[in-house]
Amino acid sequence: MDQKNTAQAFEALHHGPEILILPNAWDAASAALMADAGAKAVATSSAAVAWAHGYPDGDALPMEKVITTVAEIARVTDLPVTCDFEGGYTDDLEVLADNIVRVIEAGAVGVNLEDGGRDPELHARKIAAARAAAERAGVPLFINARTDVYLRGLAEGEAAFAETVRRAALYAEAGASGIFTPGAKDEGLIGRLAEAIRLPLNIMLLPGLPPAARLRALGVRRLSSATAPFRLAYASLAKGVAAYLQTGEAGAFASEALPNLNQRFSA
Repeated sequence: MDQKNTAQAFEALHHGPEILILPNAWDAASAALMADAGAKAVATSSAAVAWAHGYPDGDALPMEKVITTVAEIARVTDLPVTCDFEGGYTDDLEVLADNIVRVIEAGAVGVNLEDGGRDPELHARKIAAARAAAERAGVPLFINARTDVYLRGLAEGEAAFAETVRRAALYAEAGASGIFTPGAKDEGLIGRLAEAIRLPLNIMLLPGLPPAARLRALGVRRLSSATAPFRLAYASLAKGVAAYLQTGEAGAFASEALPNLNQRFSA
């Protein structure tokens, strides 16, 4: 399947009968394991990718590492790959357009593009620039416009709801394919957001969030694991290494050990 068809297949996953449950990877190995576990697509987590390279989250990771990570993931799976692209790593629209072309060339068929603390009008211009760049590249990129009203506490109560819906409409008009509202987890709020936002709604996995089937019934189209897989993997690593340093015994790792992955990556 060529990249254009893969992008169209990824878009279709947001409109099918089931909610799209996305695991978020940080390198080729984590993405391969997620694909082999039955994922329908693989996303990156900007924070997990940054941490894996020793950088903080927040547009600090060098673009070369972002592009390399996406290319390495795309090399080990035929699934659609979507990149958590933070704020595009720039507010310069021309540079952003170049970055979008580069991540598409690396194999991505989708991006998350977040507003963070930026002016929503600027973010809308960035979405429009990303859409134009993708069209020039010939790939119907799925632009998941993330708004951080709830995650950052930019407003409260009804004001937060109204601002989220306003931003969603602004971003849809600019060319977004979906809307991501991390931080929203109350069932009633999620249902209202899904009803008010015309694009596919993406929710971030949080403790206390309703299960996927209930989210689907509320109108959610996509669920992202965010940093949860990374934190689980590295918690296990920290525990195993601590035990190994105490005893020097193989048993410190035995219960968590994966088989040798040479065969997986030799194909």
